Amino acid sequence: MNRVSSALLIAAVALAAGVAGFALRQGMPASAAAAAQGAALSGEALLGLTLADPDGVEQPLAQWRGKVLVINFWATWCPPCLKEIPEFAAVSRRHAEAPVQFVGISIDSIDNVRTFRAEVDVPYPLLMGSTQTLKLAADLAGSSVQALPITAILDRRGDVHHIRLGILSEADLEAIIAAALAR
Repeated sequence: MNRVSSALLIAAVALAAGVAGFALRQGMPASAAAAAQGAALSGEALLGLTLADPDGVEQPLAQWRGKVLVINFWATWCPPCLKEIPEFAAVSRRHAEAPVQFVGISIDSIDNVRTFRAEVDVPYPLLMGSTQTLKLAADLAGSSVQALPITAILDRRGDVHHIRLGILSEADLEAIIAAALAR
């Protein structure tokens, strides 16, 4: 292979990697992002989690299998997280009668989450995560950066339907849930 061909091949590979990374950052549905990266995503790692709520009661995520599961990784020290939680709460209330379950997994201290829960009316369970939980979410999002917020939406089969690193708007969330319910 000559020098020009090698340079073109390297440029093509770099461009493909860049497109796949950009797609993930833009919140492309997990199925399309996985195809772009050549990897299948599974929600089993998330459904296998059992996390305590702020009162110390263990909550297996598998208890919500069969529903569209909206899992939001957040923290009280994360301004974008605090911006989207009221919208998530509103969408959760609108889907109260649908097979949709929201769960907030906080990467924070129990005291901060208890205070937040007392001050903000969040109609869905808040669970306590860890840095390992955040790493799992970042891995599923295809990110080497462990940042918040991350939202994973599983369809009723338990497959990752969508993953977003960063804020997810109320309108986008509604559209993604509708698509997941239609699967």
